[in-house]
Amino acid sequence: MTDIPTRPMTAAIVMVCAMLIIGVIDNVIPLLASEIGLWQFHFVRAFMAVPLVLSLSFFGLGTAWPRRLWPVVLRSVLIAVSMMFYFTALAILPIAQALAGLFTSPIFILLITALFLRTSVGPWRYLAVAVGFAGILCVLQPDPSNFDMRILLPVAGGFFYALSAMVTRSLCAQESTVALLLGMWLTLWAMGAVGLALLGVWPQEAAPGPDGFFWRGWVWPMWDSLPWVIVQVIGSVAGVFLIIKAYQLGEPSYVAVFEYSVMIFGPVFGLIAVGHAIGPWQIGGIALIIVAGSIIALRSSKDDQT
Repeated sequence: MTDIPTRPMTAAIVMVCAMLIIGVIDNVIPLLASEIGLWQFHFVRAFMAVPLVLSLSFFGLGTAWPRRLWPVVLRSVLIAVSMMFYFTALAILPIAQALAGLFTSPIFILLITALFLRTSVGPWRYLAVAVGFAGILCVLQPDPSNFDMRILLPVAGGFFYALSAMVTRSLCAQESTVALLLGMWLTLWAMGAVGLALLGVWPQEAAPGPDGFFWRGWVWPMWDSLPWVIVQVIGSVAGVFLIIKAYQLGEPSYVAVFEYSVMIFGPVFGLIAVGHAIGPWQIGGIALIIVAGSIIALRSSKDDQT
């Protein structure tokens, strides 16, 4: 078997570029959430994204049809549920809090591996869990006297994202990237369609602005939000393409560390464009989450090599 040469510096640059794109485009969610709802957003976005993903197959970047259907369906449902929680959080919470919740996924993977799969993970990674949990508390800043359940939305997103990552690794390793991407987008499209249908039959009173994002049904015309949806579509496909490319160029454990750069780009752009202030506790929490994720990634790499 021929070893595939790695280009770590190029891989790092490509991953940072991907995270820059995602950190920017995720800040547009509050802008479109003022007009349309979560279900319409995913329905329209997936409708636009599917042809772009299919074009990747057309250009020879992978087959669109999975080798085994049910693992791809399972993964697609898990990651789609994760994205539902995450984008709902983006609409109503500062992006720093939404990203902190989503990036609990390495911690959930570690806990599931240790507690349910009975795999030894070692003291360094247990330390990483403690450091990461402290960082999450610093960013989310829960108030015990007036607890806001909304801060758990991105954490739920992180949990389902962790499950999707584990399914990807254990059941979908032989699937093409295009098939996995297409499965995710088709599932998001289906979930958007079902949500819109249910809200059409049983309409709910949606609060004005981003607070009504989850409960808002079909809104037409949507000209004010359509440009932001297009930005999200193009940015998402480009960002995911660069993520895939980064993992092709470098060792996964090394490349994964640079994913945490989105926790810098997202909040900084949110501060510039939307005015979401970042306090010293949140800055410290972001740093702790990055340290925890890096420890988990690097220790996982060393354990895999032994």
